[in-house]
Amino acid sequence: MSDNNFNITVIRNATVYTGELNEWFVGDVAIAGERIIELGDCSHFYSEQVIDATGLTLAPGFIDVHTHDDLEVIRNPHMLCKVSQGVTTVIAGNCGISSVPCVTDIEPVDPINLLGQKADFKYTNLADFRNAFERAKPSVNLAQLIGHTSLRAQVMNDLSKPASEDEITQMQSLLRIQMEQGALGLSTGLAYPNAKASSSNEVNRLAAQVTPFEGVYTTHLRTEFQGIIDAMDEAFATAKQANLPLVISHLKCAGIENWGRAAEVLAHLEDKRKSQPVCCDCYPYAASSSTLDLNQVTDSTEIYITWSETHPEMAKRTLSDIAKAWQLPLMEAAKKLMPAGAVYHCMLEDDVKQFLSYENSMIGSDGLPCDPHPHPRLWGTFPRVLGHYAREQQTLSLALAIYKMTALPSSKFKLNKRGKIAKGYFADLVLFDANTIKDNATFDNPIAQSVGIKHVWVNGEESFVEGLDDLSITQYGRAGRFLSRT
Repeated sequence: MSDNNFNITVIRNATVYTGELNEWFVGDVAIAGERIIELGDCSHFYSEQVIDATGLTLAPGFIDVHTHDDLEVIRNPHMLCKVSQGVTTVIAGNCGISSVPCVTDIEPVDPINLLGQKADFKYTNLADFRNAFERAKPSVNLAQLIGHTSLRAQVMNDLSKPASEDEITQMQSLLRIQMEQGALGLSTGLAYPNAKASSSNEVNRLAAQVTPFEGVYTTHLRTEFQGIIDAMDEAFATAKQANLPLVISHLKCAGIENWGRAAEVLAHLEDKRKSQPVCCDCYPYAASSSTLDLNQVTDSTEIYITWSETHPEMAKRTLSDIAKAWQLPLMEAAKKLMPAGAVYHCMLEDDVKQFLSYENSMIGSDGLPCDPHPHPRLWGTFPRVLGHYAREQQTLSLALAIYKMTALPSSKFKLNKRGKIAKGYFADLVLFDANTIKDNATFDNPIAQSVGIKHVWVNGEESFVEGLDDLSITQYGRAGRFLSRT
C-alpha cells in the first residue's frame, strides 16, 4: 500500500468524538490531503506521520459562529488567537457589521469601527474580499454574513433615521449582489444607535433578499435587557416572513433588573422552535464587550474601559474610577471618553450556565481582535467551555460541548462536509487533553494562550501544535478556505 499511503497522517488510539451528539469511540483516524480517509482501525496504513493520541480527545475543528474577524484574517492570517483554541472555521459579519460591501470612502461608523480603520475597508464587494482572503491564505476557514448597519452606511447620510424607500431599494441591490457572490445571509445589530431607527419593514425587506439563496438571518436583538421577549418576537417575525432560519446572537439576560430570566427566555425560544427553525449562540462569560454605549451607562454594572480615542490614558480603568478622578458624574465621564470601548459586567452567572447548557445553543467568541485590551473571550472561549464549564463545573457534558461547537453549527450554517469526523469530510480536526484543557486569558491579562490544545489541522494541514507563539507559528501551514454559501 506504499503509493496510497503517501502523505498520510494517522492519529492513533484517540478518544474520537465525531461531532454528533453522544457519538464517540476509541480508535484511529487517517487523513490524506485535505480529507479524512478512514476511521476506526487504521493499522493497515503505513505512515511516517503517526501521532499517538492515547488519552487524548480528537474532535472536529471548532466552528466559531460569532466573530468579528472579517479583516483580521487578512491583517494577521496566522490567526493564533483562534487556532490556539482549536478553532478551524469562523463566521464573520455578525451584529450587523461587515467589511463588505464598501462602495463609499467614509470613516467607519460605530460599531463598524470595531473591525478596523478606514484604510482597512477597501473591498467593494464579497468577490473582492474573497480574492484578498485567498491571497492572504489565513489559517482558518471563513464564511461571511452581510451586516445591515454596513449596508445602511453605504447608502444613508443620516443613520439615526429609518431608511427611505429609495435607500431600502439600494440596500436590497447591494445585499443581493453579496448573496450572489456566496454570502451566508444577513445579520443585524438593532441595539446599536446606527441601526436602532430601522423599522421592521426595512429589516424584513432586506431579509427577503436572502430567501432565494436559502441563506440565514442572524440578529443582535433590539434589546437584551428587560424588553428581550418583544425583541425576540420581532426577530422571529422577520425570519418567518422571509422563510429563513434564525440565529439569535449571544443570547443573554443583560442588566441587573433582568437577571434570573434565562429559563423564561429559553422556554420562549423553545416554543418558537415548534413552528420555525430558530437557535442561538452564546459565550461562556458573564460580561459583554463592545463600544461604549451611553444607553448602558449605569452605576449598577461595572464598566471597564478598554480604549478611548479622546483619552487613551484612561484605558484599563473602570468608568467609576475615571469619573472619580475627573470629579464628574458617571454619564459625563462616559461622554468625555467617547468614542471608546468597554467591557460590561452585566450578567448573572447562573443565566450564563443555562444558556451554555441549552442543547440548541452554539458557541461563539464574539471577540474583538482590534481592541488593544480585548475581552478574554477572544483567546479563551472554547477551552473555557471545555475546561471550566464541562470538566470543572459540569454545566454540560463534554459530548454536548463538542456538538455545540461542531456538528450543530455546521448544520445551521450549511457548511458542507465540515463539523464531523466522517469519511470524506474535510480534515478540520483538533486534538486536545480533556483532563487539562484550560483558558488562561483573564480580564486583567486577556491576551494569553490556553493550555491543552495539542494539535490542530485545517483542511488536512497541521496549523498549530501546543506551545507555538507568534514567531514559531509562521512555520506552520495556512490552509484556510473561503466557505461560500454554495
